[in-house]
Amino acid sequence: MNEHIMQQCEDSIRRGSSSFYHAFRALPERRRHAVYVIYAFCRLIDDSVDEPDQSPFTIHELRERFLRLDEADDHFIWPALRWLFGSFPALDRQPFLSQMDGQLSDLTLLRYETMEQLERYCYLVAGTVGEMLLPVLRDDLRAEAAEAGIALGKGMQIVNIIRDVGEDRERGRRYIPADLMRRHGYTDADLERGAIDERFVALIDELHGRAEEWFARGLSNLDSYPPQSGMAVALAAAFYGAIFDQVRRNGYDVFGRRAFVPDEEKAALFLGVAARFADGEADSEVRGSASGSAAVS
Repeated sequence: MNEHIMQQCEDSIRRGSSSFYHAFRALPERRRHAVYVIYAFCRLIDDSVDEPDQSPFTIHELRERFLRLDEADDHFIWPALRWLFGSFPALDRQPFLSQMDGQLSDLTLLRYETMEQLERYCYLVAGTVGEMLLPVLRDDLRAEAAEAGIALGKGMQIVNIIRDVGEDRERGRRYIPADLMRRHGYTDADLERGAIDERFVALIDELHGRAEEWFARGLSNLDSYPPQSGMAVALAAAFYGAIFDQVRRNGYDVFGRRAFVPDEEKAALFLGVAARFADGEADSEVRGSASGSAAVS
C-alpha cells in the first residue's frame, strides 16, 4: 500500500473520530490500516449527504465508482479500497452498498415514526460497519460474531443520535421515533423549541436503554477475538457508550452543547480497559463500562 494513500486514510479517521482512532490505533499494522480505509470511505459516504458542498463526490457518484472499483482513479480512496479487498478476501462488498443505501435514506426520510424504522436505519448506517470490520478484526467469521458486530454498531448509532439531536433538528431531521415521543407526551413542537424536562429525559433514557441492550449483545463474545482486536472493540464501545455520561452531565442539553471530554479522560479510560484485559476480566467488566464512565468526542 502506498504510504501517502494510507496517511490520507489515517488523517481522515484522526480528524473525523478521535474515539475510533484511539480505539484502533494499537492494532497490528495490516488490521489497523484496514480500519483506516473503512473509516475513510464511510466518512466520504456520510459527508456526501451531510456536507454535500464540501464533499468531492455525491452519494450517487460514490456508488457508481464503487461498483466500478477496478477503474476508479480520481481519489485516494479507490486504490485504498482495492488494497483492502485484495488483503481481506473474505470481506463482502454488500455492507458497503447497504451503508450507502442508509445514507441515501437521509435525503428522503427525515422523521421516524417507529423504533422498527429506526432500528433498520441503525443497521444500514452503523450495523453494516460491524459487518465490514468483522473480517478485518478476526480470522473466523462465525455467525454469532457477525450478529454481535452488527449490534455494537447499532448501539453506537443510537448514542450518536442522542448526542446530535440538536444538530439534526437544524438539518430538518428527527431520528427519535414519534411513537416513543408520544409515549412520553413529548411533541414535535417541544423538540423544535428545545424543551428539556422530565418528559425529554425519560424518552432519552428509554432510547439509551435500547442502546445498552445492543452494547451488551455486541460485547458478549470479546474473548473469541484475537486479544488486540478484542481490546480495540472494547475500547470503541467504552468510548462511545461513555458519551451518554456527558449528556447527563450536560443536563440532557443536546440542543446547545455537544458531549465532549478532554484527552486526559480518554487516556484514563484507555488505561482502565487495558488493565482489565491484562487481568483477564475484559468480557464482563467492559460490558459494564460501555454504559458510561467518561465521555469522548
